[in-house]
Amino acid sequence: MNINTQRMVDRYAGQMLCAALSLIHSFKPREATSNKASEAFQPRAIAILMLSEMGSMVLAQPMIGYLKERYPAADLHVVQLGKNQEIVRLLGFAKPEHMHAIDDSSLGNLLSSLYRVIRDLRRAGADAVIDCELFARISSAIAYLSGASRLAGFTPHTQEGLYRGSFINCAVPYNPYRRIADQFISLARALEKPEEKVSMAMPRSKQPNIAFAGDARFEALQPLALRDDELANAVAKLKMDFSQIGDKPLVLLYPGGGILPIRAWPESYFANVAKALLDKGCAVGFIGLPVDKPLAQSLVGQLKHEAALDLTGYTKNIRELLVLFFHAKLLITNDGGPGHFAALTPIHTIMFFGPETPALYAPLASSLGGESVALFAGTPCSPCLTAYNHRTSSCDGDNICLQEITPEQVLSHANRMLGESAGVAS
Repeated sequence: MNINTQRMVDRYAGQMLCAALSLIHSFKPREATSNKASEAFQPRAIAILMLSEMGSMVLAQPMIGYLKERYPAADLHVVQLGKNQEIVRLLGFAKPEHMHAIDDSSLGNLLSSLYRVIRDLRRAGADAVIDCELFARISSAIAYLSGASRLAGFTPHTQEGLYRGSFINCAVPYNPYRRIADQFISLARALEKPEEKVSMAMPRSKQPNIAFAGDARFEALQPLALRDDELANAVAKLKMDFSQIGDKPLVLLYPGGGILPIRAWPESYFANVAKALLDKGCAVGFIGLPVDKPLAQSLVGQLKHEAALDLTGYTKNIRELLVLFFHAKLLITNDGGPGHFAALTPIHTIMFFGPETPALYAPLASSLGGESVALFAGTPCSPCLTAYNHRTSSCDGDNICLQEITPEQVLSHANRMLGESAGVAS
């Protein structure tokens, strides 16, 4: 199903499903929860629902660290769209047998895979669920149908667009002014004190603040662990396949917009930056999925330079892409997965925001020294993709918020990050 169909199904059928489950839940007898029992809560299995975004799984790493420290005996289960599971395998969040895939390729496959996931969570004895989705109702339904006694998820106060049922008993109000990595940890902490009675009229999570950003236990990302000779072999293959790279510093550009094209910086801007970097002695590679190949070939054709490379589809999986990041000096990218994956490597990153905000989604710091710069023009209508509008924009395709970020700004940061390696003064 395409994203617009998914939005429509979730908005209408999803709300009705959550309302029906809430009605069923209202007839269930409530179990009183004493403070002592709450403090002693030690789940056997915790299910984490994060269906749609691969990049968000990197932002969830601090939450995973918190859960493993707080509940060391609990098995962690992860529910995702099947096409997004590779990053979880790479990060080692859960055992392979505890990873549950949803197939959204068609309505029939979606329904059958949902049945299997809910069945498997019930068989696993999941007694806690953390639903990390902001607007999807399907994940809320999965949480309830899993049979878990404690359900943590984002819920509204009087906010529009977030109704996900009234059965979430470890609720956290979504906060558009707080970075999402911290909000994920708030969801994990909410498991400790479930509410006996859920009221949709007021926030239910007023825990004291923890400065997660200063807590090295949870903030520092675990980098990709390279195998023996993995980097050397990858670099040798790259230079054999593209001999024109030679000893030039490699800069990678991700010009694709993924499933949300409105997040893409203009093609002409990418071309201008790439030309300037080529002139300074860099090799420039355009990365992306095979679907991004026409865009990459268009850019390579405009540049007409032997060191401008089409690398779309060159890496066969995320691991190979991350190994390439270990070799490259700089990544310039639209908002999306590659910018978050870069935090697992030493590569420097420049990432564009506009339709969404770095206040929520800026990549986490690399523990290997890679610097990350989030560029955001802050136009009056930006950000426009939110949990309140199903990430649909009123923009007519003329994304001024990104056009306001100029190639000159990007090159200023790029030259500083590259320093003498590109033959320029820092």
